[in-house]
Amino acid sequence: MPVYGEFVMRFEVVSERVSRVRADVLVLPCCAGRDGAAEMGPGCAEAAAALGIDLTRTLRGRGCTGEVGDTFTTLTLGRLAAAELLVIGTGDGGPGAVREAALRAAGEMTRGATIAAVLPAAGRHGQRELAAAFAEGLLLGGYRFDRYRHRPLTPDQRPPVTENVRVLTDAANVADVADVSAGLRRGQIVAELTNWVRDLVNASPSDSTPEDMAQRGRELAASHGLSCSVLTVPELRAGGFGGILGVGQGSRHEPRLVELGYRGGEGPVIAMTGKGITFDSGGLSLKRDAEIEWMKSDMAGAATIMAVLRGVAELALPVTIEAAIPFAENMPGGSAQRPGDVITHRGGRTSEVRDTDAEGRLIIADAVAYLAERGPATLVDVATLTDAAGLGEDLWAVLGTDERQIGELIEAGREAGDPGWRMPLPRSYRRYLTSAVADLRNTPAGVPDTTVMAATYLSEFTGGVPWMHIDNGSTAYLDRAGVLWPEGATGSPVRALLRWVERFATKCR
Repeated sequence: MPVYGEFVMRFEVVSERVSRVRADVLVLPCCAGRDGAAEMGPGCAEAAAALGIDLTRTLRGRGCTGEVGDTFTTLTLGRLAAAELLVIGTGDGGPGAVREAALRAAGEMTRGATIAAVLPAAGRHGQRELAAAFAEGLLLGGYRFDRYRHRPLTPDQRPPVTENVRVLTDAANVADVADVSAGLRRGQIVAELTNWVRDLVNASPSDSTPEDMAQRGRELAASHGLSCSVLTVPELRAGGFGGILGVGQGSRHEPRLVELGYRGGEGPVIAMTGKGITFDSGGLSLKRDAEIEWMKSDMAGAATIMAVLRGVAELALPVTIEAAIPFAENMPGGSAQRPGDVITHRGGRTSEVRDTDAEGRLIIADAVAYLAERGPATLVDVATLTDAAGLGEDLWAVLGTDERQIGELIEAGREAGDPGWRMPLPRSYRRYLTSAVADLRNTPAGVPDTTVMAATYLSEFTGGVPWMHIDNGSTAYLDRAGVLWPEGATGSPVRALLRWVERFATKCR
């Protein structure tokens, strides 16, 4: 599979004095002190002595308190073997703070070909976790999507030039070296998965048609030992997938359903699906210009599920996953479905299509019903269905019936630095989806269409299987730059979902 935004960095663990390590940039940590002054981390005293400066006083004079986001840079003028010193604030020194600090300072760190870095003191956190957080943050923060660029880039748009990252540690402790190496590898895997999703979502929608995405599924399966089958229109019609067919019928690019499977154990099966609308015009219920221009992002849920399958294979997790991922393009062509059409989903349930722009739930309903037939231990869908959760750009929403797993997912997202929030799913709201001509309607009558209403609709197709619905409509793609992420795809919630799968696998052993 072609890779556009990912860049290759070689991480290694070395035993070297801070004052003697050769690098373009030497990165040292400082933490937030109780008195508002930065507390020097490992290596800072040695660097300060070599430079002949009072680093604590210098940081205080620059307003650096050690909080995440604080940085201080100086040339070493030959007094250190490294050409430049960069001190970054790591807050409380925990994995979450280190991840965010590396992400926010990645642009400053990656100006040279070689980085040498010292991690914060382990404290109650292990070196493995800190190393993983550092590598993950560095790669996430250094991401640039430049596949389509032709003209020279401005400095803040240029991709990193860093090729080697050397993490300094005490080689006398073999266990520490092994932990740091393992952590760096894990952080690199997680970040590369996330950046892969960002590549898929940021790509031109003309390069990401349903068949293009199906081909990516085939390539992913071939490279990672997954099973794969692709259902085309004849098979979809024979299988009763009326939601996928109805949404895709207005486009010249025919819909697909991609089935991917990973078998890493003999335990309970996780079933997964994700919304794969490769471009959403709204259909005949056409979107406004301000919204339609970033609707290439409507396949972020599907990309997330593909990345999770890739991740479990690369991490060799002892778990079994079956995924059915629908892809369609929602266009207002002459054969497009109309408001008022009635479609028949997989399993026979019918929907009155009141709004052709509420199309994601129609294709996910088919996939959920299909997967529920297999009786999995739990069923998960990820979809950019709405932006009406009211949680903003930092939190995805989760709703469903699997109470225990919802709690596990929220905790996994917190650990992964990809947080979400649980929302209620009142059964009484089902009355708003009553249709006069079908089993239900795809948008509610008399009340606004929200994240809760979309999930209520999907709950009708789960067949009683324990189920979680993740709505990443607000977090998957930013139409303006935020504190942590530039404009474009974020990869959310792949890190949270992968961490949840890890926890699931551990508890099922």
